Amino acid sequence: MDSATAAFEAKHRGHDLYFLHTSYGQQTESKELDCAHQLAERMDVADFLHIETDHLARIGASSLTDDSIEVNEVDLDSDEIPSSYVPFRNANLLSMAVSYAEANDCEAVYIGAHSEDYSGYPDCRPEFFDAFQQVIDVGTKPETSIELVAPFVDWSKTEIAERGLELDVPYEVTWSCYRDEAPACGTCDACAYRLKAFQEAGVEDPIEYKERPSYSD
Repeated sequence: MDSATAAFEAKHRGHDLYFLHTSYGQQTESKELDCAHQLAERMDVADFLHIETDHLARIGASSLTDDSIEVNEVDLDSDEIPSSYVPFRNANLLSMAVSYAEANDCEAVYIGAHSEDYSGYPDCRPEFFDAFQQVIDVGTKPETSIELVAPFVDWSKTEIAERGLELDVPYEVTWSCYRDEAPACGTCDACAYRLKAFQEAGVEDPIEYKERPSYSD
């Protein structure tokens, strides 16, 4: 949901799109890849690169990649780092993205992280993206200029949903659930934040759920 909205935001700002999708052993990787392909077809992207890597799954320590670790039920009030945190994942994914961007003379890398992410995931904090921008600046060719853009880093999930609705994001071909490839469980953290966003935006989430609890205030 967040990445799709970020892609539409990048297109709205005048960028040609190069899609990078990574399968790293997450439980819903097939569904996510299918959604990424459908989105790419609808957006007429300049290129689509899919990378399969198993090192994050082999490292483990996350319920997204290790079947022996249970995906937590939602707790919207928790300040704990959830079991779904993949150690230093965004640094790994952004490194791939920057390599891809530099090879294709791209001027920006977009990521859909937002404020409710960095309450639980340390690699979604604004400070992390500021630091990674320095890594990009120091670690690429002198003539390379790539901006790391997190357009929603200070936004809530509801604000992202509302922006996506303005941009006509086809949310029916996006996926958020941590547990299931179809239907979505409705009770993991990712499903809960997504459902809450749509409920507060006053629009029904178009994907199928096993359960649709009410999470809005």
